[in-house]
Amino acid sequence: MANITDKRSISSKIGLFFTYLVLFAFTLLALYPLVWLFLNSFKTTTEFQLNRLGFPKKWTTLNYSYAWVKGHFPTMIMNSVIYTGITTVMTLIFSFMGGFAFAKIKNKATPILYGSFVIGLLLTLQSIMVPLFLMANWMHLYNTRLGILIPYIGIAMPMGIYLGTEYIKSIPNALVESARIDGATYFRIFHSIIVPMAAPVGTTVAILTVTGTWNEFMLINILTSKESLKSLPVGVQKFASALSSDFGKQFASLVIGLIPMLAFYGAFHKEITKGVSAGAVKG
Repeated sequence: MANITDKRSISSKIGLFFTYLVLFAFTLLALYPLVWLFLNSFKTTTEFQLNRLGFPKKWTTLNYSYAWVKGHFPTMIMNSVIYTGITTVMTLIFSFMGGFAFAKIKNKATPILYGSFVIGLLLTLQSIMVPLFLMANWMHLYNTRLGILIPYIGIAMPMGIYLGTEYIKSIPNALVESARIDGATYFRIFHSIIVPMAAPVGTTVAILTVTGTWNEFMLINILTSKESLKSLPVGVQKFASALSSDFGKQFASLVIGLIPMLAFYGAFHKEITKGVSAGAVKG
């Protein structure tokens, strides 16, 4: 009996060792491109062409100063913060309110309205770019922040509505009915019961909206032609096309574009992990 137990213990340790070995290998594969990018951003183009894998022989920060000034990154970062912040907040508000209405306030029009939102998940960005451009022109919203924010919020809402509705459905109807019997309005129920209980799925919606809006590239190019209104991904792409042979400045601009998202993950990694696990749709 002891021999069987020892063999199981040894096999368990071997299995655990190989598990950690595989995880370590995948971690290296994930981190190596970031480290490689960071190191090469401090090289001149000439040094990069001669030394693509090693440490810089002479560290230079000129790539960063050039990219920061010529790429108008302060303005573009601020625009990205504005678009991402407003889009995330409004998406959360509308998703929770719509999810509450679709899940707990029954009406003959509910399935039709809910379906019209969910069908938005099937639409690709490429299929609506031309109509959005024409509508922005027709409504005189082209080259305005409002003309950028409205499509951003509209594109983020189908997923938010879907996750919010399906999660709020799992909240017992008895809570809503008891609150109604006690004289609470729907707004009070929404504010005091639904929002606190649906916080996990709210984290999930916020994560998806922040990453999607911050990294959005195609839509903003057709909604504005003003450099003062464009966001960070546009600035990074501009460097890649205009300076296709100047690798040092390209890498510096890419690092500048990565830093905000890495900082976001570093600051909220616990909340992100909790939101992804706890915000799963309940059936």
